[in-house]
Amino acid sequence: MTEAPSPSVRVKVPGTTANLGPGFDTLGMALDIYNIVELSETSQGVTVEVEGEGASSIPRNESNIVLKVVRQVYQQAGKNPTGLHLKLINEIPVARGLGSSAAALVGGAVAANELCGNFLSDQEILEIVTEFEGHPDNVAPALFGGVVVSAQVNTSKGKEVVSRKIPPPYGMRAIVAIPEFHLATKKARGALPKEVPHRDAVFNVSRTSMVIMAIIHNDWDLLSKVMEDRLHQPYRMSLIPGMADVFEAARKAGALAAVLSGAGPTLIAFSRENTGGIAQAMEDAFAAHGVKCITKELKPCPMGAKVI
Repeated sequence: MTEAPSPSVRVKVPGTTANLGPGFDTLGMALDIYNIVELSETSQGVTVEVEGEGASSIPRNESNIVLKVVRQVYQQAGKNPTGLHLKLINEIPVARGLGSSAAALVGGAVAANELCGNFLSDQEILEIVTEFEGHPDNVAPALFGGVVVSAQVNTSKGKEVVSRKIPPPYGMRAIVAIPEFHLATKKARGALPKEVPHRDAVFNVSRTSMVIMAIIHNDWDLLSKVMEDRLHQPYRMSLIPGMADVFEAARKAGALAAVLSGAGPTLIAFSRENTGGIAQAMEDAFAAHGVKCITKELKPCPMGAKVI
């Protein structure tokens, strides 16, 4: 008697850039660079495969964070698989500020939920992956696509993640300069002060609001004026040699704005469809500080995680 094939699913998840300048831990945008998560139920045991970015450093046992989120989804769905096979196919660079961990977590959660008959809602998945990631700025756009504004709020039922999606600006290009070195989010967060001046908080609140308005109205002129930050980028400059010069070079080459992507070390410049020599200008500025990097021209991704 032929054995029935094991249930399996394949999920494609976009990378993300968080903060968009002033929107620290609040704004995120999906980009057209992707990870693939494949998940199968098996008769027994657990196996993990990894291909592509980070293949040599990602755990292949129960400590794998994607496997942990998969098990959490199964637990909440009231199911207990006899065995699992997880395969990660990674295009998104690891520990570079492009949402690699968020994509992996979202991919694992969506895949597990699909195998559980979509028992959990999108909101429940968002809550689970935010708990693992620590904040929603990357996981929300990885799950929903587009530009997402997120906040963690207190309700009568406890803490809840609130996210709202807005379409990405039409015709935008994102030129990313990815340095060859890694920067752990924990280290980047450790560079931040425990308190900031009131004027700096007001500075960021005003600009975050304006970034959202600029995106909603496709107002390129406004966007070019308001992607400034005083809450995280100034404190992280010492971790990324040449950061200020790369920003300046990108703007001189025609970028609307240039910011730190997430916790870095990737720097990202935003442009309209004609990107000109922005990528080369960023590479040259990094090289002047002894930093090798690769550049990619990406587009905002309107779609989030998708079962394929």
